[in-house]
Amino acid sequence: MSIEILEKLETKVQLAVDTISLLQLEIEELKEKNDTLGLESDAFRENRDTLDKENERLRLDHEAWQERIRNLLGKIEEIE
Repeated sequence: MSIEILEKLETKVQLAVDTISLLQLEIEELKEKNDTLGLESDAFRENRDTLDKENERLRLDHEAWQERIRNLLGKIEEIE
């Protein structure tokens, strides 16, 4: 009877060891995926920052052109 109990215990221990091994593999895969996603996130953030700077530059250019046009229109009105 005690041999049967030991065999059942051995089976359960082996199942636990197998499960732990699979979970460790899954953890490693998730860590790698997390690292990859972190790098992608950094790249997206950097790209967004670049786009924000470009957007600001274009906005300032747009405002400068609007001011030039207003000045030209003001000069045309002065002539008339």
